[in-house]
Amino acid sequence: MDTFVLLGQGIFTALEPTNLMYALIGVTLGTAVGVLPGIGPALTVALLLPVTYQLDPAGSLIMFAGIYYGGMYGGSTTSILLNTPGESASIVTALEGNKMARAGRGGPALATAAIGSFVAGLIATMGLALIAPVIVRFALSFGPAEYFALMVLAFVTVSAAFGDSTLRGLTALGIGLALGLVGIDLQTGQARLSFGVPDLYDGIEVTTLAVALFAIGETLTVAASSQRLQEKVEAIRGSVWMTKADWQRSWKPWLRGTAIGFPIGAMPAGGAEIGTFLSYATEKQLSKHPEEFGHGAIEGVAGPEAANNASAAGTLVPLLTLGLPTTATAAIMLAGFQQFGLQPGPLLFATRPELVWGLIASLLVANLMLLVLNLPLVGLWVRLLTIPRPWLYAGILVFATLGTIGANPSPIELGMLLGFGLLGYMLRRFGYPIAPVVVGLILGPLAEQQLRRALAISQGDPTVLVSSPLTIILLTLALIALVVPLIMRARGRGQVLSQMAADED
Repeated sequence: MDTFVLLGQGIFTALEPTNLMYALIGVTLGTAVGVLPGIGPALTVALLLPVTYQLDPAGSLIMFAGIYYGGMYGGSTTSILLNTPGESASIVTALEGNKMARAGRGGPALATAAIGSFVAGLIATMGLALIAPVIVRFALSFGPAEYFALMVLAFVTVSAAFGDSTLRGLTALGIGLALGLVGIDLQTGQARLSFGVPDLYDGIEVTTLAVALFAIGETLTVAASSQRLQEKVEAIRGSVWMTKADWQRSWKPWLRGTAIGFPIGAMPAGGAEIGTFLSYATEKQLSKHPEEFGHGAIEGVAGPEAANNASAAGTLVPLLTLGLPTTATAAIMLAGFQQFGLQPGPLLFATRPELVWGLIASLLVANLMLLVLNLPLVGLWVRLLTIPRPWLYAGILVFATLGTIGANPSPIELGMLLGFGLLGYMLRRFGYPIAPVVVGLILGPLAEQQLRRALAISQGDPTVLVSSPLTIILLTLALIALVVPLIMRARGRGQVLSQMAADED
């Protein structure tokens, strides 16, 4: 009952005119950047971090959440009409959605994506509201050793989940952990890795690193690319409304996609991509029209899009309750919390309940806004695809630089922005994931603090890290998360080599 009371109070917070404005800005920006290929919600939230430095924390976080939801939906538009996913989670939508658009059914494809996102977001947000307090009560029993084990699990799963190589993910994480050591040691008061530069005594700003890696790095990568493909946008022919048959074939995939996407998004190694692929495979197995898959089956759009949006709400479960990001956008949102001096976790529910529940309730409002915005304004979103890439990325570069200067007008900060931007370009150039670097910088100092507390309590006895069943379970899960991807990739390479040998014979 307390949950519904708190959610009701959160709805009143979300319906305040200022917060409604922030939510509208968020979903509009999120949809716009989701439509533009190569520009995801993580990059947009990173760009806005310096700009929102002086704004209201609740409004800024509501706007960030709106960008996340809007970006998840906006990617479906470019997948369906352009066959180019704006977000990695929209890859599956392109398989059937673009085939529908080429057959003159782009309107129903966009409609089932929009309504499915609304239904999934609504159900998943209610799931978030019901599950979060349970996890918070459980997390309040954690001691320093348990928190350290939990962060080890987060480090390993984030490193293993992003990119094609676990080793590269761990290397990117190591870079982030090393950057987290810069600054004053809170226990000894000694400067570490600051090289006598006073600007580094407070450590490296997460905002600067995030903007540099996501915005500057992406811009340099696009500028260095020699590919200049002419992309054809499929026109929307006929009505955007769904027929009765479309509704009958869509409502079950919406529910199944929600059921698949939400728990996977809430897992430490979750992420929307896994849920969308599972949803697509499920619909292909259960469909009464399996012959249409590969040629424009509406179930192949409805299910994955529902899973996509449900996973966005699921991602907020570990972020808000434990302070653990499971996606790149969640990592940037964690940086947004810390920008305002807030640390997501069980204590935040006790110290700032109006902010947490206002944020959760705002997701309900954002879902309704997305539905109202996207169907009538689909023509506007399509026109965004005509913006020349050089103009677009030049604007991003200028906006990122001005935002960083506005938040911290320092030549050192500007130099770090350029340096980390080059780092982001090099990481992309050689196939290293970006998100683990940000996660390492954010969670590294917290993990170090919890480890040193645990060792101080046990008077230096390292067995304290495996002294409780919970720490053993968490560390075992971390080991499994590290080993399983290595085994799966080794098996995959073995199968490819076997197939190549068979082909040669």
